[in-house]
Amino acid sequence: MDRDRLNALLDGFARGDLERDELVEMLARLPFQALGDARVDTHRSLRNGVPEVVLGEGKTVDQIARIVRVLRDAGGDVLVTRVSAEQARALIAAVPGLEHLAAGRLLVLRQTPLVPRGRGVIAVVSAGTSDLPVAEEAALVAEHFGNKVERVYDSGVSGLHRLLASLETLRGASVVIAVAGMEGALASVVGGLVAVPVIAVPTSIGYGASFGGVAALLAMLNSCAANVTVVNIDNGFGAAYVASLVNRA
Repeated sequence: MDRDRLNALLDGFARGDLERDELVEMLARLPFQALGDARVDTHRSLRNGVPEVVLGEGKTVDQIARIVRVLRDAGGDVLVTRVSAEQARALIAAVPGLEHLAAGRLLVLRQTPLVPRGRGVIAVVSAGTSDLPVAEEAALVAEHFGNKVERVYDSGVSGLHRLLASLETLRGASVVIAVAGMEGALASVVGGLVAVPVIAVPTSIGYGASFGGVAALLAMLNSCAANVTVVNIDNGFGAAYVASLVNRA
């Protein structure tokens, strides 16, 4: 349920197309739908402008399928993050219409027209090719939310000239998502080059002393660039969500 659908229901009642009891029953379903092991928030789009997003990691195929059907039947778009190839194959068979965006480990079901909502461009910058799954999660989620996205990949600080070659793209963006593992220095460098918010995403890529992304996380949290803020390790979705709010027209 979003504002457009709610307004359509109210207009239908005003015209006499809906009986009062029908309208009350539809509104009664707004807050959430209980499935036993999940309470699906069908009200979120009305509150936040974005429907509930399903984290696939840690859920069974049956759990995901049941949640997706509720969100689908509520009339909104559906986004599932962190799905394996095996989960994706099973879910596409179980729920017709789902599309697998393998590069970002996403499943999507679009039921409404994609409306551009960004006032500018979101640039997604990755340090290395190994960071691409997280970077693509961020880029594809941002596009799903109606943003124009520019990708600047494999542009880490070990070859700084590669990043500087895309300086025009970076400086033309409304917000930048910087994705890096190892020592996580990319976010500070990008922050020093642009006059917009930089959302840093540490990844779990790196050798032993990177501690699964903790080294990059701490480096980004201690950035000397004041326009850098940080999300959790490998959280490309969270970065895209916040970037979309920053970029919202």
